[in-house]
Amino acid sequence: MNDYSWQDLSVGLGATFEVLITAQMLDDFAQLTGDHNPLHMDQAFAQAAGFPGRVVFGMLTTSFYSRLIGMYLPGKRALLHGVNAEFKNPAQIGDRLSVSGEISYLNEAYRQIEVKARVVNQNGKIISKATLLAGLRGQ
Repeated sequence: MNDYSWQDLSVGLGATFEVLITAQMLDDFAQLTGDHNPLHMDQAFAQAAGFPGRVVFGMLTTSFYSRLIGMYLPGKRALLHGVNAEFKNPAQIGDRLSVSGEISYLNEAYRQIEVKARVVNQNGKIISKATLLAGLRGQ
């Protein structure tokens, strides 16, 4: 976990991590949210709808933006204030997703950062793009 202070932050500072999507993640997300739509839960149903397999929940892939802010950029002192995300393409079980973000704006008066972020699969296909707002607490 990173522990950036306000003085450590600058426009252009970035972070990236990877996540391998598993069937268990979809099952756990469905259990947590109560969303059991067959596109996400039933292989045959998803294939009949034209997908190669179960479609990963868009909100599951965007949930990694929380990890980006809370663990990496800026990390320990951060509190996520907002997420404005666009879903570009569906992810699939077995995808290796790269989650990245870069600080695009610093608001000193509110100690708030803006991060331009994206989730991309192993083939370079954009899964989602987002603008994230986060506050920085403490030093």
